Amino acid sequence: MSLYVDHLLKQQDAMTTMLRDMVEMETPTTDKQAVYRLAQYTAGRFDQIGANVEFLQPNAGDHLRASWGSGDEQVLVLCHLDTVWPTGELARRPFRIEGSRAYGPGVYDMKGGIVQAFFALKAIIELNIRPGRKIVFLCNTDEESGSMSSRALIELEALRSRFVLVPEPTSGAAGAVKLTRKGWGIYHLTVTGRTAHAGNDHEKGISAVTELAHQILKLQALTNYSAGTTVNVGVIAGGTVFNMVPDKAEARIDLRAASHDELQRNQQAILGLAPVTPGAILKVTGRINRPPLEATEGNLKLYHRARQIAADLGIELPGAHVGGVSDGNFTSSVGAATLDGIGAVGDGAHAVHEYLELKAMAQRAALFARLLAEL
Repeated sequence: MSLYVDHLLKQQDAMTTMLRDMVEMETPTTDKQAVYRLAQYTAGRFDQIGANVEFLQPNAGDHLRASWGSGDEQVLVLCHLDTVWPTGELARRPFRIEGSRAYGPGVYDMKGGIVQAFFALKAIIELNIRPGRKIVFLCNTDEESGSMSSRALIELEALRSRFVLVPEPTSGAAGAVKLTRKGWGIYHLTVTGRTAHAGNDHEKGISAVTELAHQILKLQALTNYSAGTTVNVGVIAGGTVFNMVPDKAEARIDLRAASHDELQRNQQAILGLAPVTPGAILKVTGRINRPPLEATEGNLKLYHRARQIAADLGIELPGAHVGGVSDGNFTSSVGAATLDGIGAVGDGAHAVHEYLELKAMAQRAALFARLLAEL
């Protein structure tokens, strides 16, 4: 049995306890105080193993940076402490263990991955292994809402880093890492029309809702599955009362594309929408939030190295191509070799059936430890 696996199997109960602690601290992105509570807890754990800990941007995010070791170069471990789940979700779905699976909001995305990465570093320290590069953990607090306050920090750390490991959850039951991710754009469409009495003067009104319906169909038609492009109108609103021609309507739009060119082309189409209804006025705001994470030469070399290490540990490590985004999109786009989705095995990110496979934690933490030690 591997030295790392043997050591980490003895830490299984401790890993499960930390996982429970983290899941039972609810961390919706919008609740800064709640997320900071988990950041303080995590900082305390890093401090206990001798890492240097600091908080960044206290007025924007209280992002956590923990570093250990020395060297002219560094390996960056990129995590997020926030989840998509609102406060109160834990009462509906408390942390629980059934068989070999742990359940609870955020257990898979991505608190389990943080636990595994932390115990990987802890194992390196306890086994007295000295990597040739400094190891830096950057744990941000706003990933699920677009990393608006942390993007600059992430890109700066990536530019300092030889490699980036992102313990986001794996893809599928096979525990695949994520070789590519689509790019992401977020947009807001507002429509202005003219009010009128729905019975007496219907013909004098300009319906913003009708115009929005036209635009929704135009937007949805931009989806091209063969090109890997999707446009989703996820939120709409309009009107005030049923017996008035509505003069206001709006929509929130999500764009995903597999390449930079497709992302830019579809952004231009969205920002360039023109009204169909005479007299209606459109305003579209928004921008590309994340570039695609593409299968660059550096990323693929890092993946192949990880696959070799995994094979030594008896782990298969397939690669997957996904539509979801992460902060790994940023690090790869600035040229840092990035391996994403190297975290927890399970299923159900952003879903009520979210779970983590406890039996995979020690092996996956061992894989992470060897990556940190050998890169």
